[in-house]
Amino acid sequence: MTPKPAGPASPALAPFVKQYTILLTSHKKDGTGVGAPVSIAVEGDHAYIRTYAKAWKAKRMRRNPEVEIAPATVRGAPTGPEIKARVRLLDPGSEENKHAAKLLRRKHPVLHGLFVPLVHRLTRDQTLHYEVRVLGE
Repeated sequence: MTPKPAGPASPALAPFVKQYTILLTSHKKDGTGVGAPVSIAVEGDHAYIRTYAKAWKAKRMRRNPEVEIAPATVRGAPTGPEIKARVRLLDPGSEENKHAAKLLRRKHPVLHGLFVPLVHRLTRDQTLHYEVRVLGE
């Protein structure tokens, strides 16, 4: 799938355009939500996040792609209302995956341009990118 041209952010994602960190809540098998702070990059009606393959949130999202996202502090304390969304794992070799990495690098140059790739390389773990779409749009 090729990346879509960027348009203005959808109304539901507009609060996340300038947001540095969001609280991503994924769900365990028993339905209990587990929050984790992640960086986000918004493009039109969808957004992108990144994590590493061995992360618990990646395992939870693989099992249940329905999540909640909320604006948050860098430490993950929510600063606004949460909204329901669905994540989709991007194919690691795809153009869309490269596009997601580029958007995150552009928005967070030090964190996603230097530190995150370095840590993932040192830990020999695969970097995963996810598309986030708000439910009900």
